[in-house]
Amino acid sequence: MSKKQSLAQNKTLGHIIAFAFYLAVGYFLYSAASNMNYEWKWTSIPKYFVYEKTVNVTAPTGGVLMEEEGKYFLKNDDGKTFLNIDSSYILEYEVGSEIYEFDYVASKTVTKPGPVLIGLWTTLKISFFAAILTFFVGIITALMKLSSYVFLKDIATVYITLVRGTPLLVQIFLFYFIIANIFELDRFVAGVLSLGIFFGAYMAEILRGAIQSIDKGQLEAANSLGISHFQAMKHIIFPQALKRVLPTLVGEMIALVKDSSLVSVIAITDLTKVGREIVSNTFSPFETWIVIALVYLSITFSLSYLGYLLEKKYNAKGGMA
Repeated sequence: MSKKQSLAQNKTLGHIIAFAFYLAVGYFLYSAASNMNYEWKWTSIPKYFVYEKTVNVTAPTGGVLMEEEGKYFLKNDDGKTFLNIDSSYILEYEVGSEIYEFDYVASKTVTKPGPVLIGLWTTLKISFFAAILTFFVGIITALMKLSSYVFLKDIATVYITLVRGTPLLVQIFLFYFIIANIFELDRFVAGVLSLGIFFGAYMAEILRGAIQSIDKGQLEAANSLGISHFQAMKHIIFPQALKRVLPTLVGEMIALVKDSSLVSVIAITDLTKVGREIVSNTFSPFETWIVIALVYLSITFSLSYLGYLLEKKYNAKGGMA
């Protein structure tokens, strides 16, 4: 006989209660914001995503505006001076008009990415390269930690202890003001290295624990079948370990994206630095940081959803183990 489900465990009712809770929280925040002595200026934010820019073509010399086979030029006593004008431009003068030097001959309006999109691209680039470095450092360090060679274990242990025991912000400053100066590294490289090395230490411990959670009998069985230790780790142990820690790995990548905001302290124009610049220009801190937070949320939500799809895929193949 199946156990009777309580009313509090009802799925539909649970969704309704959760929705009502967040609706109440939203209403409370809206009411509090409405009572603030603050002028909300949401219309000042969209132009920082994309904006329209007018591109003008000026006359490099005086002459008569002429056109031949779709090409425009200025004709004078010195000959022809061709203009960089195509069909997307709107002429300010009719063909045959007399034009003086530095006059606006034609113009067009183009859509340009704003600072927010440029900062988003920088954040994505830093996070991507730092994630690659994180996996590389994490795998190497985890294998060192599991090695039978004592000196490799000691190197890995000291590295993990130092990195996990100091704040990321301090490490970014150390990389930028010391390491980057010694090796003449770009600030972008310094930001990637500091993030990759910091999260690499955490990744190493995650992978080490996952590898050690796999039954040792599998490795022994592989060796008895003539499979080398490296091949067994690559094709048997490591794939299982990755599957087991997939949710944790996704969480680390989400943390990496969020903590990449700290590279703004070394003048890298990422989302956070762009947010500060927008605030200084518009004096709209609430609108700006809400929008920046939503942009970060869109990235982390995408990573979470990707992790969910991977977990679903592995579960369909027989589970995560």
